[in-house]
Amino acid sequence: MNNKLNAKERRHLANVKELPCSLCDAEGPSEAHHYRQHSQYTCIALCVECHRGAIGWHGTKALWRIKKMDEIDALNITLGRLFS
Repeated sequence: MNNKLNAKERRHLANVKELPCSLCDAEGPSEAHHYRQHSQYTCIALCVECHRGAIGWHGTKALWRIKKMDEIDALNITLGRLFS
């Protein structure tokens, strides 16, 4: 698969990264968590801890269970913030 992003994809990812975290509401900038690899338009705005931290998505996912959220819930928040 081609990993090169076009200008529109780069702009979208930059906009996602400016948002607060869609799980804990920490102020941006955030990281863009890909719901599906190489799917640029289904990225979720997450802070470092909620994304790659010990209790984040790529850790134990404990914070996700505490918040009773999954990736679709967080994606919905990200998209709502982008398009409101």
